[in-house]
Amino acid sequence: MAGRLELTESAFEILGRKWNGLIIQTLLDSPDGSLHFTELSRTVHACSDRVLTVRLKELEDAGIIERGCCPDNGKFGYRLTEKGFSMRPLMSEISSWAANNI
Repeated sequence: MAGRLELTESAFEILGRKWNGLIIQTLLDSPDGSLHFTELSRTVHACSDRVLTVRLKELEDAGIIERGCCPDNGKFGYRLTEKGFSMRPLMSEISSWAANNI
């Protein structure tokens, strides 16, 4: 079983990548935890579409989001998995810390 430091390192391999935290928070802020690529691109506007695509794939590989086709319009979208939704308390604490310390 991995020790505490190894687990922390694994978590920061995901959260420490530029844009990943913002992508997760953006999906957490959406009403149902899902958004189309264009909506994510507009929100994470400083991130190029190429880099956004790479980050979304990394988050998908980590099981935090999943990619799917929306039946209403056929566009591809991304939504949080149960694992992704479980990050809500963590992201809330990070936001609180930032509000008080940055």
